[in-house]
Amino acid sequence: MSGHSKWATIKRKKGAADAARGKLFSRLIREITIAAREGGGDPGANARLRVVVDKARASNMPKDNIENAIKRGTGELEGMIFEDRTYEGYGPGGVAVFVETQTDNLNRTVAEVRHVFSKYDGSLGTTGSVAFMFTRKGQFIIAKSAVAEDKLMELAIEAGAEDVITEDPESYEILTAPEDYIAVLKALADANIPMESNEMTMLPVSTVKVTGKDAERVLKMMDAFDELDDVVNVYANFDIDEE
Repeated sequence: MSGHSKWATIKRKKGAADAARGKLFSRLIREITIAAREGGGDPGANARLRVVVDKARASNMPKDNIENAIKRGTGELEGMIFEDRTYEGYGPGGVAVFVETQTDNLNRTVAEVRHVFSKYDGSLGTTGSVAFMFTRKGQFIIAKSAVAEDKLMELAIEAGAEDVITEDPESYEILTAPEDYIAVLKALADANIPMESNEMTMLPVSTVKVTGKDAERVLKMMDAFDELDDVVNVYANFDIDEE
């Protein structure tokens, strides 16, 4: 049970609950605002904005919410200013943890992140302390019932995907280099292939085996990070047995 894939599965199962709480929409609005502020309000010319707008539409976010978030990012509407910040550290059993946040209050965010590390016997590190243990990739998860394997393989590879992983009995996993993410996303969308998720993610270069109480604390720590309003993504390099 590796941190980069199984935790993503856990998060997808929690997605409905997040949406019910409004948490998913809040996170997407922050992402849209930041993307528009940094790259402009035209999704056609701003790849990061296009990706998050596609996510928002797939999550049934109202059109007005999306447009207002873009306008806040470009300065056409007033609103809170959010910043991207990452935090790195170690969890139980020496597991490396990389936390991505979007915040309007840096003091609050770092205090909350430090508290979670401390609560679960971890420690907040310095910038760069664990980042080298991960590599950024585009990741797509597609149900096997949605498309035939040979068709998906051909389409994904032609669009620039690095790999199509078929080991999971229920879904395919497509991995891309960051620069090829948009091309693969467009190819899948143009072919009307439904995606369970699509995102830029951080995959561990190697994993750390954890068992027993350490394994329990790692999963509780990951859940605690995910519950923080300012946290957008959390990645770890744990390897835990399915049972």
